[in-house]
Amino acid sequence: MSETGAATVDDSKDPSGFLSEIIGASITVKLNSGVEYRGELQSVDGYMNIALEKTEEYVGGQLKHKYGDVFIRGNNVLYISQD
Repeated sequence: MSETGAATVDDSKDPSGFLSEIIGASITVKLNSGVEYRGELQSVDGYMNIALEKTEEYVGGQLKHKYGDVFIRGNNVLYISQD
């Protein structure tokens, strides 16, 4: 926290650096279409393309499919969060 009470951001971490640090962790990826994928992060590249394993697809909050491996093109991603 800063002296004003506002949270400060660590500018030394860019998104790809953060994602590289959590390889193997469970994450949620929400696409621009609203579909969510939850799985284990296997890799990420400079274009923010993402490979997941043990992936579940959620549409409208409801589980629709389970996949082994999923590759998500980075330009479709709205956000990524660590579970």
